[in-house]
Amino acid sequence: MNANQTNAGLIVAAGASTRMGFDKMTASLHGMPVVEWSLRAFQECSEITHGVLVCAPDRIAEFQKLAAPYPKFQHIVAGGSERSASVLNGLRVLARSGADYVAVHDAARPLVTPILISRILEGARIHQAAAAAQPVTDTLHRGDGQGVLLETVSRQGIYAMQTPQGARFKILLAALEAHQAGSTDEVSALLAHGIRPVAILNDKPNFKITYPRDLAMAEALMAKGAPLSNQI
Repeated sequence: MNANQTNAGLIVAAGASTRMGFDKMTASLHGMPVVEWSLRAFQECSEITHGVLVCAPDRIAEFQKLAAPYPKFQHIVAGGSERSASVLNGLRVLARSGADYVAVHDAARPLVTPILISRILEGARIHQAAAAAQPVTDTLHRGDGQGVLLETVSRQGIYAMQTPQGARFKILLAALEAHQAGSTDEVSALLAHGIRPVAILNDKPNFKITYPRDLAMAEALMAKGAPLSNQI
């Protein structure tokens, strides 16, 4: 990293957890709330210089306390009605800091590691934008509205996207300001803006906590020593 370069982290924790049945951000995971695992990974990543945590508007005081042990994340930002709006709110606050690059991460992926964050930032420096991803290995079929399967979809060149997703700061901000509607992640906004991010293949566990079974799986992995340190 260039000595004068600043890399911001943007952690999104503003979801409603409707499919979980309870708030997953503050659910206990291996001794800490879920959201803290992402805060810790970004705090321990030497390339991240500062960041913001985005949460629900009525939970700012609560998340300020959760983020207190992580000095890089002392800016707590109110999220929007959709994920893209939450990210845009965070980017607009970060714009005041003059960040060169930004890595956006869903706090629902608590298995993220500092080394993965660094790999995303490296990819962004080389290609303007990068995202953690895994090649799709399952057979894919397209169906109709009733679930009737109609045709097979080739999985060649198909990737399941993860986070972090990173980019040159000004490019990502412009992409989301222009293409917020319909953007389910940063890559979709960047593609709509004419930017072609690079997929950074990740073979470590980095799944999203969506259902209670996912929380149990993450707990089991951590108990067995899943990669959680800057050395992995």
